[in-house]
Amino acid sequence: MADNVLSVLTFKSIETILQDGGTQSWMLDRARAKACKYAVICRNAHHAKVEGTEDHGSAFMVGLISDVVPSTDTPGRWLVLFSEYALCNVPNQWEGRNPVRFWTTDNYGKGDVNFDDLEFQPMPESSPGTAKGKARGLTLAEAKEALALTFGVDPSAIEITIRG
Repeated sequence: MADNVLSVLTFKSIETILQDGGTQSWMLDRARAKACKYAVICRNAHHAKVEGTEDHGSAFMVGLISDVVPSTDTPGRWLVLFSEYALCNVPNQWEGRNPVRFWTTDNYGKGDVNFDDLEFQPMPESSPGTAKGKARGLTLAEAKEALALTFGVDPSAIEITIRG
């Protein structure tokens, strides 16, 4: 049976992804992304802030998805967390303009990534949002928005109580 695959096109480096615990700042369907087993990370070498040296469109990392949580970088977007990752170098894995795509392992891209042959290793301890030197918490508005998406309700229907 085929597993679900999320693929993304990013300018961020391997180091940033490892520091953050996964890939982030994505506008995507959380439930659909969470149902994926793998995330294939492809290089956007055309971005003005590109951090990596891989060729444009090449797959350079595959992560085993453990969760999808609110982004620590961009309010209203998502961080796809990994439990394990494998580095790879597979050219020409990206086409099109949308930086988020969904597949299955049976129909992924050009079929050049063999998911069974990847050598996964555990993710290092991470501190999302600290890659640039400072941690950032979650605002109440971001928490409400994320919870509203999770439960399919309007953010105004979410009430949060903090006890100190």
